[in-house]
Amino acid sequence: MRRFFAIILFILCAVSPVSAEEIAVAAASDLNFAIKEVIGEFEKQTGHRVKLSLGSSGNFYAQLQQGAPFDLYFSADIGYPKKLEEAGLTVPGSLYRYAVGRVVLWAPKTSSLDLAKGLTVLREPTIKKIAIANPKHAPYGRAAVAAMEHAQVYADVKDRLVLGENISQAAQFIESGACDVGIIALSLALAPAMKSAGSYWEIPAEAHPPLEQGAAILKQSKHQELARNFLSFLQGSQGQEIMIRYGFTLPK
Repeated sequence: MRRFFAIILFILCAVSPVSAEEIAVAAASDLNFAIKEVIGEFEKQTGHRVKLSLGSSGNFYAQLQQGAPFDLYFSADIGYPKKLEEAGLTVPGSLYRYAVGRVVLWAPKTSSLDLAKGLTVLREPTIKKIAIANPKHAPYGRAAVAAMEHAQVYADVKDRLVLGENISQAAQFIESGACDVGIIALSLALAPAMKSAGSYWEIPAEAHPPLEQGAAILKQSKHQELARNFLSFLQGSQGQEIMIRYGFTLPK
């Protein structure tokens, strides 16, 4: 009997490393906390691995055009994966609108700002630095600029803007005290660390173009089936519950 169990253990140890695969995922940094939870559950249930890289959607788009070695791309702007699809760089039929994002005005709990005033509070002379993501390549940065223009405050505050490389870096600027206030993703404001460190005011959806977010499997991927499985997991009940908890509106 002991020998039997030893043989079974040997087989398991020999087979599992071979059967386990890994996919490389490039994801917009607004997904930082949500996608890490999704990955954790997916890895636990399947035994496969997901190597995550977070950054700005625009920078990843440029890298993928040059053949960056990713299997799956999650963008905060569905327009980027659509362009990759048009260029023949994605698996046909894999484009998926996985969520609609929201932006918020966030300030630390030590701040005396009345966020209930909305974006007009940005005119306060006590505010020296306002953090947003760089609108050149970050969709949340573009949404922030559009919202400020909608509130007719952009011209008054543009010289006080501090641009983060991506939305996570913009959030770090405020959380660390390097900036007084900022416009960040709701998904980051709902993360435990930021939720306990500050407060936010949700910017109305009509104040900026919708942040439709999209994912696609890259044609160069050698693990397309596993990438499909991960997308399916995100679309399932566990993945959807996590996305809702971080403030994303889900596609119908």
